[in-house]
Amino acid sequence: MPTILFPSPIFGPVNSRRLGVSLGVNLLPENGKICTFDCLYCECGFNTQNRSHSPLPTREEVYKGLEEQLKKMQDEGRGPDVITFAGNGEPTLHPNFAEIIDDTIALRDRYFPKAKVSVLSNSTMLGRKSVFEALKKVDNNILKLDTIDPSFISLIDRPNMAYKLNAIIERMKEFKGALVIQTMFLKGEVDNLQIDNTTDQYVLPWIETVKEIAPREVMIYTIDRETPHKGLKKATREELDSIVEKLHKAGLKATASY
Repeated sequence: MPTILFPSPIFGPVNSRRLGVSLGVNLLPENGKICTFDCLYCECGFNTQNRSHSPLPTREEVYKGLEEQLKKMQDEGRGPDVITFAGNGEPTLHPNFAEIIDDTIALRDRYFPKAKVSVLSNSTMLGRKSVFEALKKVDNNILKLDTIDPSFISLIDRPNMAYKLNAIIERMKEFKGALVIQTMFLKGEVDNLQIDNTTDQYVLPWIETVKEIAPREVMIYTIDRETPHKGLKKATREELDSIVEKLHKAGLKATASY
């Protein structure tokens, strides 16, 4: 099974398909994955494949590592387009996530005030007030919503906690547009079932829900690397373009990464 694990607490910069030159912040251990989802397409592998018993990086370690890297980039005359919270699982699980966001904004303002602060989240921790408030402060609050079909979520995203889809959608609405919806489109075979969330069966009700959430932008994408589950396939460029066109017709700003 393929695995890409990221250093902790800082990695990169890397070139992101969607965000540009990205300096990564990984609030999880570098030797394992910790996530409330166990997605079949996750580049970090399955949760059980790389279970870590190492402690999370502390707030102080994150601050020190981020400042050192920003100083280095400043000395080299190159800055990041974005500081991105991603890495080996769900970043909002860190108990000091809110405080670390405050630290990151302060460091960004000091070293590269034009850089954006982004968080890639699977949305499962939106019910935690400190997480919700922290996400309101970042430039790019990027939240996953792969579909609104619970059976598809159970099959592909595989939540390992109580996942209340309707509550998450309602919480997304409370951002009042200050969020980006990110959705993975893919096809293939899982447990002898043919799956394809690019079809109107999935896309049309998803668009109606996205319209209600009213995000600033919708980012759709497909598989870019080898996946831990072997039966998955990329959505085609034509399929993604068709979904973007439907989003535009619905009055939503949307982009696709192929």
